[in-house]
Amino acid sequence: MSALTPRSARTRKPPKTRMLVVDDEPDNLDLLYRTFRRDFMVLRAESGQEALNILSEQGEVAVIISDQRMPEMKGTEFLSKTVPEFPDTVRIILTGFTDVEDLVDAINAGQVYRYITKPWDPEALKQVVQRAADTYEILKQRGDAIQQVQTQQAIVLSLADIAQKGEPQAATLTATAEALNEILNTGGCVVATVAEGQLGDGVGIGGKGEATVLKENPLVATAIAQHTPQTLPDASTAENADAYQGAGIQAHAVIPVLFRDEVVAIISCQWPKTQVFSEAQLNLFTIAARQVGLTLACCR
Repeated sequence: MSALTPRSARTRKPPKTRMLVVDDEPDNLDLLYRTFRRDFMVLRAESGQEALNILSEQGEVAVIISDQRMPEMKGTEFLSKTVPEFPDTVRIILTGFTDVEDLVDAINAGQVYRYITKPWDPEALKQVVQRAADTYEILKQRGDAIQQVQTQQAIVLSLADIAQKGEPQAATLTATAEALNEILNTGGCVVATVAEGQLGDGVGIGGKGEATVLKENPLVATAIAQHTPQTLPDASTAENADAYQGAGIQAHAVIPVLFRDEVVAIISCQWPKTQVFSEAQLNLFTIAARQVGLTLACCR
């Protein structure tokens, strides 16, 4: 349940990069699938609308390969519909026709990364797709870094504003929990005071945060004792799984708030779905805890 990654998890192979192939001809679709299935997790669709439905259900993919000439919806039209929700996805068009005007417009609008003419060479297409996947990873890392900085700034500014108001502790705890719930995009957040190593009387709740799961919770006890964040990606595996189930919580993170080397509070971030806690997320938790410590010190 700790924030540290088990050794067994570090040796697992990373999940395959996801891609979507779209073609109205089943033989072509099958060929695309067989070309990439060893290196990618390949989703398939026989039309633009089916592909849009898959993306709506499955979420973002790294690469989309689409045929251009399909009934009801051209490939360029389909790809243009994916841009607003999935701007980082890299899009490739397969065409056996000279639809120069459509392709040029799509490329200029940033909707298409490359177009490949039929018949295509499998090895050459593999190279193009691998470069597309690499491009996607660069775009995601850059976007994630920007988002990380923006979130850090939001935490610092929001909690500094709360501290400046100098309200009583109860109001400060609630305002802090509400701010963190929104900024960290949790299902609920609780900020509870700690006195002499035990949960205190002060509790602030943000969103749908549930305070009852904190009592006699081994995750909370460990976070306080060890002065380190503790995470529970899947609450069904916890000793107190029934308590989590009753509260509608599927994932939990407990972050100790230290002031002058003493735990003065804990932040309880709760989610209604299981979570995968990234290193970037743990860094945000640490920054949030530091700011909460300063905020609470101002209302003592």
